[in-house]
Amino acid sequence: MAEVSASLNRAEAICGERGVQLTPLRRQVFSLILESDAPVGAYALLDRLRGLRAGAAPPTVYRALDFLIEQGLVHKLERLNAFTPCVEAGHGHDHGHEHPHQFLICTKCGATAEICAPNVSAAIEAAARAEGFTPFRTTVEVEGICSACAA
Repeated sequence: MAEVSASLNRAEAICGERGVQLTPLRRQVFSLILESDAPVGAYALLDRLRGLRAGAAPPTVYRALDFLIEQGLVHKLERLNAFTPCVEAGHGHDHGHEHPHQFLICTKCGATAEICAPNVSAAIEAAARAEGFTPFRTTVEVEGICSACAA
């Protein structure tokens, strides 16, 4: 719980430095993502949020998620259609999600790890540019088996 509290405080400071507001609703949604053991979908977040806010509706959650993504506090995992906290948030980055990131997704247990391998992103960008393509963002999602499931 102390880790969640520290992450929320970092997020509040980041938002304050950027002149945006981590409203109580955004804070609650971010807290639910931080407290989750695995990436969590928008409707699962909505179900949990309704326990805290009776009138919560899908647009409420999606607006909060859009804000959190825009501020570089969470990532959306396209393969899982779920959200996970950014491990780089608040660690000296002021460039949102523009840091190189890749995700390792265990197909057995669902565990997800964010890694930051700049050489992977650089290789993809170089290959794209060689084809005359200008990439704006690169996210790599690798499916496999985690070490715990492999043991």
